[in-house]
Amino acid sequence: MLKNVLIANRGEIAVRIIRACRDLKVGTVAVYSDADEHALHVRLADAAFRLGPAPARDSYLNIDAIIAAARASGADAVHPGYGMLSENAAFAQAVADAGLIFIGPPADVIGVMGDKVAARAAAHACGLPILPGADVIDSDAAGTHHNAERIGYPIAVKACFGGGGRGIRAVHDATELDAAFASAVRESINAFGRGEIYLERYLDRPRHVEVQIVADNHGNVLHLGDRDCSVQRRHQKLVEEAPAPNLPTALREEMLRAAVTLAQSVKYVGAGTVEFLVDHALTAFYFLEMNTRLQVEHGVTELVTGRDIVKLQLRIAAGERLGLTQKQVRVSGHAIQARIAAEDPWRRFAPQPGRCGALRLPGGRGVRCDFGIESNDAIAAEYDSMFGKILVVSDDRESACAKLVSALTEFSADGVVTTAPYLAQVLVKPDFAAATHDTGSVERDWAPEGEQREPAPSPTSIRPAERRVNIATDRGVLNVRIGGLAHTAAAAATGGVAGRQTAHADARAAASADPISPMDGLVISVAVNVGDIVTAGDLIATLEAMKMEMPILAQRAGQVAAVNVRAGDAVTTGARLCTIAPAA
Repeated sequence: MLKNVLIANRGEIAVRIIRACRDLKVGTVAVYSDADEHALHVRLADAAFRLGPAPARDSYLNIDAIIAAARASGADAVHPGYGMLSENAAFAQAVADAGLIFIGPPADVIGVMGDKVAARAAAHACGLPILPGADVIDSDAAGTHHNAERIGYPIAVKACFGGGGRGIRAVHDATELDAAFASAVRESINAFGRGEIYLERYLDRPRHVEVQIVADNHGNVLHLGDRDCSVQRRHQKLVEEAPAPNLPTALREEMLRAAVTLAQSVKYVGAGTVEFLVDHALTAFYFLEMNTRLQVEHGVTELVTGRDIVKLQLRIAAGERLGLTQKQVRVSGHAIQARIAAEDPWRRFAPQPGRCGALRLPGGRGVRCDFGIESNDAIAAEYDSMFGKILVVSDDRESACAKLVSALTEFSADGVVTTAPYLAQVLVKPDFAAATHDTGSVERDWAPEGEQREPAPSPTSIRPAERRVNIATDRGVLNVRIGGLAHTAAAAATGGVAGRQTAHADARAAASADPISPMDGLVISVAVNVGDIVTAGDLIATLEAMKMEMPILAQRAGQVAAVNVRAGDAVTTGARLCTIAPAA
């Protein structure tokens, strides 16, 4: 078994891996940015190393810094988690070149399957159905438009090296293409450090079904069943369940076989997921991509199979055999997961970073909570908005839904607006209950009902426990003691009043009808100039926060009288982006 694992990630997944390592008596090393100095994964690990400043490109995407920390810590293996560098072949190779074990597939396999264009070719070569798409990476406007016309609208603009729904835009005609392309490139670079893009036919109203694969270094490959991840917004999953409901048996079995065949053909090792789109009639499926890493939703598969996928990853990396056959894999019951994110569904899922006060997690038989924070922890604006997951398992889908609704109702995070109340609404939607929903249901049919309840304020003082951390320097490893850090009431207020800020922003926006920032964030671009005539729905600016871009639209027709921001500006919740006067 491995002796010491560095987790090259943060948040919920870092905590999940640390706890699995503990069960196997494997040592753990955390890495952190300046924004995560007091994070839960840092507190739980046996040792912790600073990577750099808060932006991911300077810390969690900094391969050299991570390798230096791994060497300095004495780790013998690196677990990439999900997102960040988890599907970066150069990172996997750098880990191997440093004489360490990469907990995942070999770099050459990631190079093929982590590149969505190469993965499409590999899937097609072994007989899997694929949607029409661009065979080469589009890197210029002329090439993009030419390929789009050849494929036929609507199309999906997709990041070649992305995942988790990042870097994907749906485009319905040529007028939308250039903006969608530029936006997908930006988001992909921010999330994964790479901006290559390709095009694919956009399938209308599909189901998103995926198959969990595990494979060892001895040629054994098997599946752990399937999952449905069709509840999405902006191509990012909100609710996942296992097994996928209402699939025809023949279609399900064909997808399971196809996933195993693909994994065998590329000599896959470790845990991975083969994703498919299923047409609305449930008569055909198409290869979407293979995620060469652990999935956010791996827990629902664990609950219905009784197999700990993270521990399987660790054992496979240590050279052990899977120790089970396909016939020994049994799916029992039904599991559902809700992703808890610091977003406001009542404001188009605007990110709401801040400091959480009291965190109350649900409990009871068949309820599991995987979270990256505890009470009084911060939800950093620099990273993904998801900070936890609530999972349930029960005998059947109907009782699992009821159990998850109860768990979401019991959950609370003081001072933070979250997706939990909205997801409780989703679970009782008639088409969700009947499993007739699709990947567009959230944005097309399931508008939030009622009003978001303002969260309770977070506490006025927070004192993290004293601890020691290791910092890698060019002079060796420094062991530093960090004492309790008291936060003032004013500091806590700036981080923990997302609900009040949102309410105030609502009031200001309603009073003026001028474009107002719904969140703290960065201005990516400004689409108007003084004197421009705009109509309701026209793009005014694009903001970014928590690795998510949000377009800000005009609420009324008129003439732009003043523009108050420019690209690169940081804005706070409620900031007036421009003034729109009645047209002359």
